[in-house]
Amino acid sequence: MVKKDLLSIYDLSAKEIKIILSTSLELKNKKKNLNVFKGKTLGLLLEEPSTRTMVSFAVAIVQLGGVPVYLDIEKMQCSRGESIRDTSLVLSRYLSGLMIRAFKHSYVEEFAKYATIPVINGLTDYEHPCQVLADVMTIMEFHKARNIEGLKKIKIVYTGDSNNVANSLLAVSVVLGLDLTIISPKEYLTKKEILNKALEYVLSTGAEIKITSDINEVKNADVIYTDVWTSMGFESEEKKRKKIFMSYQVNSELLAKASSKCIVLHCLPATRGEEITADIMTKYEDVIFTQAENRLHVQKAILLYFIK
Repeated sequence: MVKKDLLSIYDLSAKEIKIILSTSLELKNKKKNLNVFKGKTLGLLLEEPSTRTMVSFAVAIVQLGGVPVYLDIEKMQCSRGESIRDTSLVLSRYLSGLMIRAFKHSYVEEFAKYATIPVINGLTDYEHPCQVLADVMTIMEFHKARNIEGLKKIKIVYTGDSNNVANSLLAVSVVLGLDLTIISPKEYLTKKEILNKALEYVLSTGAEIKITSDINEVKNADVIYTDVWTSMGFESEEKKRKKIFMSYQVNSELLAKASSKCIVLHCLPATRGEEITADIMTKYEDVIFTQAENRLHVQKAILLYFIK
């Protein structure tokens, strides 16, 4: 059997996304541990700091009956020059699957190229696929959408930096045929090559996609999603970004333009007072922390699908 990786949302068909979401909801509702991965091991290779990704994947494999293996890059031979190819081939002999959280997407792609086990993207500068699957699950729960057809009636708006989360949100929207508006300052709009990739799907799936700098396009939003303005690796731009992004802040004034049933999402960690005000964060914390919890259920579904 040819192994399958999850490096990007585009690695999944609409059917596969539906399977993962359905499994996630079922696992959450049943609240049962499945001892189906006895003897299986999941490597957690972390180049970046992590809370939700690390813990959710570790707990997920344990609840499925397997064992997590934490891999500190600084304590591995690759920090001394061993090639990704050799490291990948060795880890493939020890592990059942490998989750990598890395700065560069190319790093994960190279690992996957040589690995004989499934490689899962826990976050890169290009995409955050596991995160947005949990986001879609959360939208389904709070808007009581029983299926993807129900999701298509919901207007999703992302405001802020067009980063890896926004890229994956765009990808999942075009694959499933959803209604998504991304609102960013003109300097931080979705990159042309990323948008062109997404547009390849629009005609066949009927997705409604809008990329704009006009914050008024938040009007009638059923979901408003934001993320930090300064992601890891861009700390030198922090002062500049704060000034540019302030008019894209999620606050009570912005929420007043949205639908009366609008929910607010944030993938965390949040910087209260910057991309989201403290009062809005508090008001919607049940949604936001349920969104974080859903990472666990989605990770279990992903592992069940990819690790055979």
